Amino acid sequence: MGAEEDYTVNPVASAPAKAATVFQVDGITCMDCAQKFEKAVGELPGVTTASLNTMTGKLTVEGAADLAAIRRLGQEENYTIHPVAAQREPATAVPTKKADWELRRAILSGVSLAVGYGLEKFGGPAMVFLPLYIVAMVLGGWGNFKKASRALPRGNFNMSVLMSVAVLGALAIGQYEEGASVAFLYAISEMLEAWTMDKARRSIRQLMDIAPKTARLRRPGGEVEVPVEEIGIDDIMIIRPGEKIAMDGVIAKGESAINQAAITGESIPTEKGPGDEVYAGTLNTHGSLEVRVSKLVQDTTIAKIIHMVEEAQGKRAPSQAFVEKFAAVYTPIVMTLAVGIVFIPPLFLGYEWAPWIYRGLALLVVACPCALVVSTPVAIVSAISNAAKNGVLIKGGIYLEEAGSLNAIAFDKTGTLTKGEPIVTDIVPIGSLQENKLLEMAANLEARSEHPLAVAIVKAAEGRGYQVAPVEDFTAITGRGAQGTIDGQMVYIGNPRLFTELGVSLNPVAQEVERLQKQGKTAMIMGTKTEFMGLIAVADEVREASAAAIAALKQAGIQHTIMLTGDNTATAQAMAAQVGVDDFRAELLPQDKVTAVQELLGKYGKVAMLGDGINDAPALALSTVGIAMGGAGTDTALETADIALMADDLSKLPFTIRLSKKTLTIIRQNIGFSLFIKAVAVIAVFPGWLTLWLAILADMGASIIVTLNSLRLLKVKSKE
Repeated sequence: MGAEEDYTVNPVASAPAKAATVFQVDGITCMDCAQKFEKAVGELPGVTTASLNTMTGKLTVEGAADLAAIRRLGQEENYTIHPVAAQREPATAVPTKKADWELRRAILSGVSLAVGYGLEKFGGPAMVFLPLYIVAMVLGGWGNFKKASRALPRGNFNMSVLMSVAVLGALAIGQYEEGASVAFLYAISEMLEAWTMDKARRSIRQLMDIAPKTARLRRPGGEVEVPVEEIGIDDIMIIRPGEKIAMDGVIAKGESAINQAAITGESIPTEKGPGDEVYAGTLNTHGSLEVRVSKLVQDTTIAKIIHMVEEAQGKRAPSQAFVEKFAAVYTPIVMTLAVGIVFIPPLFLGYEWAPWIYRGLALLVVACPCALVVSTPVAIVSAISNAAKNGVLIKGGIYLEEAGSLNAIAFDKTGTLTKGEPIVTDIVPIGSLQENKLLEMAANLEARSEHPLAVAIVKAAEGRGYQVAPVEDFTAITGRGAQGTIDGQMVYIGNPRLFTELGVSLNPVAQEVERLQKQGKTAMIMGTKTEFMGLIAVADEVREASAAAIAALKQAGIQHTIMLTGDNTATAQAMAAQVGVDDFRAELLPQDKVTAVQELLGKYGKVAMLGDGINDAPALALSTVGIAMGGAGTDTALETADIALMADDLSKLPFTIRLSKKTLTIIRQNIGFSLFIKAVAVIAVFPGWLTLWLAILADMGASIIVTLNSLRLLKVKSKE
């Protein structure tokens, strides 16, 4: 497999011996060749380990990284190597002149083959059509011959060596037409393969182009356009309507609706004003904004997303690890078999040499496990890139595959299934008191309290337009509620325990309190020592998407859903019924969630934990796949979780599961198809059915088909 690789190795960071040095390798089109290159770099003197991310081209070398030695290895594959000074940005495509030459070379090879074939079939003289076949071989195989001449002396049997041996062998046994066909088809397949691989990488490059490269800053002399690399913390950016925001920051002046699809995957704009956070790469729809920069360009949220997507391929998925081990055993076996086919029948069984040499050459052509090697990484990168564009950050192929084989998902309640902010749900006046008056009195009483339930009551009153006037002699009663004087009498608000301790019988309100508690609400009683004024119920608001997301997960094949919460059993039961989870665990302390996840792992096998990425970190780490909510605003979520939902949008979870399952299906299809084609090709060698041109079609055709099949993952929609 593989085009004439134009690998450009750029040292991104120099490091002392035994430190990690990162290089940028561009132009990878052959997975098998790239793995051989990675192995060769790892065997250099002083190098501890070498790891090449074949999709992003990042080569990480631990130990002494000798650029000159890496350059010599690159020459064996006909790679070109440039230091950073000579090439500031990584190459993303083959240079135009080289691409034009490759195209002309392939066309001329095809024309020579066609004309030579026509002359031969119509009885033309051999002295005319034979040179045309040789021209087709030279033009079509030129790149292979150069790479083979450098790789063969080291015993590096890459695809170029195999192709060159096949072409020269065909020439030696008089199969001129076959040799020319192999050279031409390989030249064409090089270009097709480079195109399909580049299409997979383009999805990552699109992420890099999201954020603007410059920003308009307010400076003492006026507004100036500045490259993002030169922008510092606390600089003021001027964002006009319709412009993208170049850096993360906080709005200092102005209001607008910000389209955050680049970060969260949600295209519905979010209204923002002074004090609100904005992210690089998001779009300012209508208002003019002044934004105070809060992060340097390398620390922005989009930069972290790009970095994690790039690094995700480095965390090899189980299927990819299997394929690489299989290929390492398979290739030498098939090459040994090819040598045996060439020598054993003529030497020991008396057969003619030419037919068996031909069959051995055909087997050599299909020996490269190109389609098998490429079957997994292109699928993984396509899926991870698609997920990132839809606001889901998957931090490695291993987590993508694991998500597709989950049996159960455990949900934290507060901040995950709910919004994490209590709101007033019920106002129940007693006697002649009006509902509005009860809420207003409660807000005045709670105005000086910092308790979340008190804040919810004040917000509810302000939301109805009331002017909240704090009572003068407010006193908080820890763990119970509060008290204060209203209209000359002492009024209390709090939980049932407060009134019990005041010696007030709860009989008049007991039934109503029980009803509210069964609904998962916290009931607060308001009254004096002699009479009840009413009840106000507060509850953590359930996310609109929670119930639909749970239902969609079941459709996606998740068999068990479990809610983990610190709430009492009655509240947990009511919440579980409301959102539709199968089971719940109530009254859990943070450490109890770890125990619950351990129990679920023992019961169901593979279990994901979904939480906010902060207080749920231990449970996230223990689960098969840790999934964090709201990664866009939380650095901790990005760091602790294996998968982060960048927006607080539970509907992205069923999409992630569907994408993971689709990825597993496509990887299995790719591996199965690749092994089937190889098996058929090997079997077809012995009766002589496998011609050289069929062999190269089988090898390169399979590689292109599995790549195109993998690219289908870019089309999986976030909503069915």
